[in-house]
Amino acid sequence: MKISAFIHKINESPVLKNSIWGLVSSFTQNVLLSLFFVIVARKYSTFDFAQFLIANTLYQIVAAFSTLGLGQWFVREYLISEDKKSLISKFLKIQFYSGTFFYVVNLALAYFIYDGQLVRELSVVLGINVVFDNIIFAIKSLNIADFEQKKTFRILLIDAVLRFLISVVLIFYPMPMMVFCLMIVAVRFATLYLFINIGVKHLVNFTTIIKTKVSYQDLKTLISNNWSFIVIGSISIIYWRIASIIISKLLTDTAVANYEISFKIFLLAQLVPLILSSSVFPSLVKLFELPDKSEFKAHYRKFYLIYLIFGLASFTFIFSFSSILIPFAFGSTYTETAQYTAEMFLTMIVFPTFLLQANVLIAMKLEKLDMLLNLIGIVVYLILTFIGFYYVKSLSIINYSIFISFLILHIIQDIILIKRQIITLKYALRVYFSITATVLTYTFLSANINPYLLFITFWLLILMVGLFLKRFFTHIKPDRQLI
Repeated sequence: MKISAFIHKINESPVLKNSIWGLVSSFTQNVLLSLFFVIVARKYSTFDFAQFLIANTLYQIVAAFSTLGLGQWFVREYLISEDKKSLISKFLKIQFYSGTFFYVVNLALAYFIYDGQLVRELSVVLGINVVFDNIIFAIKSLNIADFEQKKTFRILLIDAVLRFLISVVLIFYPMPMMVFCLMIVAVRFATLYLFINIGVKHLVNFTTIIKTKVSYQDLKTLISNNWSFIVIGSISIIYWRIASIIISKLLTDTAVANYEISFKIFLLAQLVPLILSSSVFPSLVKLFELPDKSEFKAHYRKFYLIYLIFGLASFTFIFSFSSILIPFAFGSTYTETAQYTAEMFLTMIVFPTFLLQANVLIAMKLEKLDMLLNLIGIVVYLILTFIGFYYVKSLSIINYSIFISFLILHIIQDIILIKRQIITLKYALRVYFSITATVLTYTFLSANINPYLLFITFWLLILMVGLFLKRFFTHIKPDRQLI
């Protein structure tokens, strides 16, 4: 009965149903795409793999701008619009125009920044995805507005399966990099075809879209009124992807591959706090609206502890096992990648709680301040990177610059929350002391203890101490549950 009641509850709640679909779909997609990435890294030379990564990264950076950050605008307008078909047609046409324009931008950047013939040719092919992705983005936004994300998750899962199958073919039938990229674009076109047929075919057709008029003035007004969406929507992609461009220009092809492998693993770890945030954020918004902010603070602190433990567990796991797992997955060519992955995972110590505190600021209606913090983070990151490269040209400079910039942003967030009386200075200092002590203790012990034994014993001890303290304080103060 309990199971059937739980299933009924899921079906009755669009939010819960879509969240579960999102979790299962995202996990499956990431596993398949990670396997795809591993196979490609193994089957191509470091040079070809690096050229593929550079062209793919350039297209992803351009794609971050090409959607114009108008997804939230469309959802808001769609919910209140009386002529929904006209709005859908207009939005699709805007995204097509923008995608075409930014495809040209992608080609211009590829030919301006890089001299290599292969990376230019790959940019011509992979860049087509900018147009496809823009139209897919429009249909995904429609699914969000209609609470039909289930359609999006199903199609993207098919996309991941098809990409994985291409990599399986690559194992048995080696092919030139250009042919491989053409197959990737073909899969993306097939994904677009599915999105159109499942997402909008019942609402609009190509004739309607063509007849819909979008003037230059309409586009200009739309962008000027929603510029903040463009900034917010682009910051995250730029923050992580610009590193590949810097590395490709200042370091070697091997460094490009090392960074991308590290980043792919980091993305897998990011998945948990990102999905958790989609459930935590609405509850933060509701609790902040209450006159008494005590529940809001308690909710924040409870999840802060969860995010913090996950971040530390992720770092310690990679620190102990990256030297074993990465060569096993990617081959002996990428043995040194383990060191750079461990360096990148320093950021995972603060990233989950940084993400939570960003959600807290937005729940408090401080989204412009959050946007400003992200801009500051990019500036700090770039300054640290170029100062570091002036003295030492190493991938480690990138990893440490990312970590330091996130740490600075985290401290600024803490200062804001202290001033808003969400946390106290004592609480913040206690957290930083605990994190520092944990990391230093673990790295010190790792020098002399087997990594398997250390990781399991260390976290078992923390679990036991945590349970003991919770029971102790609950017994002393039963009316005040310890967060």
